[in-house]
Amino acid sequence: MPPLDLSTHPGHLARRLQQAHTLLWTTMVSEDVTSPQFAVLNTLVDADGLDQRTVGERVGLDRSTIAEVVRRLVARGLVDKVRDTRDARRSALRLTAEGARLHHRLSARTARMNEVFLAPLAPQERSTFLELLRRVSDAAEDLRNPTTRTPGRPAP
Repeated sequence: MPPLDLSTHPGHLARRLQQAHTLLWTTMVSEDVTSPQFAVLNTLVDADGLDQRTVGERVGLDRSTIAEVVRRLVARGLVDKVRDTRDARRSALRLTAEGARLHHRLSARTARMNEVFLAPLAPQERSTFLELLRRVSDAAEDLRNPTTRTPGRPAP
């Protein structure tokens, strides 16, 4: 059997895209803060006080991954974890002043990195590319967790 043409395999292309993103992230944005960590900081900018599960859902991280990301952010003093007085099982996440400053600093770098990342595409292609990535990502999320299916979107 001849070798497969991996340029037609979405998983292969997604892995290469992720490798390119990781390289750009570490060289242009931060060697110390990962993209998932930034996503958590970014979520808490406008929604301070969310619980860990909700933040994980919003940024597309599973329970064990969000737990580790939050643990690291708390250890660095970027996020506070405050026990809910009404429900001891729940902790609210709050961005610290240092976390807010870091988010502000990294936001500009992230914007520049995204420009470089999408530079091969014309403006209209960028919009289409991002919309297609969102659709595939949402469908993949539905496969992983059918109970959080986006309302109004049919099951795969």
